[in-house]
Amino acid sequence: MITLGYDPQKQCYVGTWVGSMMSHLWLYEGELDASETVLTLNSDGPSMTGDEKMAKYRDAIEFKSDDHRIVTSQMLGEDGQWHSFMTVNYRRRQ
Repeated sequence: MITLGYDPQKQCYVGTWVGSMMSHLWLYEGELDASETVLTLNSDGPSMTGDEKMAKYRDAIEFKSDDHRIVTSQMLGEDGQWHSFMTVNYRRRQ
């Protein structure tokens, strides 16, 4: 489940995400791009390496239309590069 809203004091979007497959509550902070079509959310969470370290993540929500959104998730690798690990297309049924 994801929650999102705008925090006027922080002047950024904030939110949370939790899934049934893990116990970590993800805390988001992010912003819209200049065209207001991509919301990028940053978070820290458990590394996928299994070594109990924390890692930096970002989710980008692209608003293609009122009926279509694309979410891309990335993790910052030890090489300093962002690595995509998931892309989801959300489409409203007509």
